[in-house]
Amino acid sequence: MTTRPPRRSALALTTLLLLHETPLHPYGLRQLIREWDKDRVVNVEPPNVIYQTIERLERAGLIAVKEVTRSENRPERTVYETTPKGVEIARTWLLDMLSSQKEEYPEFPAALSFLGSLSPELVSSTLEHRADGIQQAVESLDEAVATKVATIPGGVPRIYLIEIEYIQAMRRAELAWLRGVVDDIKSARLTWTPPN
Repeated sequence: MTTRPPRRSALALTTLLLLHETPLHPYGLRQLIREWDKDRVVNVEPPNVIYQTIERLERAGLIAVKEVTRSENRPERTVYETTPKGVEIARTWLLDMLSSQKEEYPEFPAALSFLGSLSPELVSSTLEHRADGIQQAVESLDEAVATKVATIPGGVPRIYLIEIEYIQAMRRAELAWLRGVVDDIKSARLTWTPPN
């Protein structure tokens, strides 16, 4: 009987690739994800998400227990590593994620499809609020990256910041689009009534 690999996800991919790089216990994995700023692209906040992902990957034979350690006054810690099959699956997933266009269904476009349910004034102020939040996020991330880069002698190679570059490009594009829509609402180029 052949077991299928678990459903592909950003967190499963991250887990496989990081455990291939450095075998770790689940808590150490979560810390490494945060330290490497991968928590900007994978959600590790739900309390059990790392443990559930590790359980799924282990069941599928993509990771295995390397060792069980116990430090003084600490509970046992199970250290995992990626199996050869896991390395192969991770490579397949990575290439597919990079090359294929997958339809995703974020909340924001769904909400946009019902703008007509609200007044133009409320939509305008709500979208301005979103734009302000995105502007703050862009500035905050720019500052965080500049600080991190400044603390590393010789800087950080671009390859290690490429996902941040993408996030910022998407945020800036959305910000420009939002400001354009708000301007269109305020100038009545975008209206809620059909033209006469």
